[in-house]
Amino acid sequence: MKRILLVTAILIPALSCMGKNPSLYKTYKAAEPAAGAPAETGETGPASGAASIQKQLARAMELAELPPAISGDIGGNSGAFAGDLQGILAEEDPYLRILVDKRHPLPEGYEPKDLIELRYGSYRAGIADPMMLRRKAEEALEEMAAAAKAEGLVLTVSSAYRSYEYQIGSFDRWTRRLGLREAERVSARPGRSQHQLGLVVDFGSITNEFAQTAAGRWVNANAGRFGWSVSFPRGYEELTGYAWESWHYRYVGRELCAFIDRWFNGIQQYALRFIHEWEHLAANQRQGS
Repeated sequence: MKRILLVTAILIPALSCMGKNPSLYKTYKAAEPAAGAPAETGETGPASGAASIQKQLARAMELAELPPAISGDIGGNSGAFAGDLQGILAEEDPYLRILVDKRHPLPEGYEPKDLIELRYGSYRAGIADPMMLRRKAEEALEEMAAAAKAEGLVLTVSSAYRSYEYQIGSFDRWTRRLGLREAERVSARPGRSQHQLGLVVDFGSITNEFAQTAAGRWVNANAGRFGWSVSFPRGYEELTGYAWESWHYRYVGRELCAFIDRWFNGIQQYALRFIHEWEHLAANQRQGS
């Protein structure tokens, strides 16, 4: 029998924070907890449920190795954060938020089912070879490129979807050229590349000269409005495992972009790590209940 979830202790602070980003707040009364929410254990009632969420929140932040400033902001505004997180976890496409990095490969054999060839409406190709993206990413790319074009800029796409097999060759070429240690700073091993998601675009010359171009500055300032997030920002190689790539943007959707900016200082890796740990803890809790 469905029951009404009365969100109290952890969500009460959100009532005073809704003005910060009203588009992210849904409703705080739902038939069931959102996907990924922890099951209530022990004593029943709103207070015990809130305590369970607080405990899981603290543990997920610890496992994600968030810096104190980010953890402190989340912990001090846990109600607003929980409301935003509920919206993120309600997204039916888990690949928008899946963590893909050196330690977290994609499922074996993963290949997106809705890949389409790039259509080059408002943007242009930087290479002669055909390129593909998932449909939702291509549509968001076209929307962003049209906005840039309206301001007199044309975005150039130089890389998009890469299959597992393609990445084998790419990583091998970088290894032969630079040696293994340096290759791992600039190229992902097969199965660990965000490009395999079909949600990533490399812009321009695929060098950090892109950051100094008019197009690069525009994308940096505006990508989030269209659901695109830079994956490997400057100064975060120790966190991401990769050198700065000003040209590499991943489509995560507008809502997740806003979540990354609001709670994780715009750093995609921190947000995806946290979500990964949160969902892992919730799955373990459901299995144990």
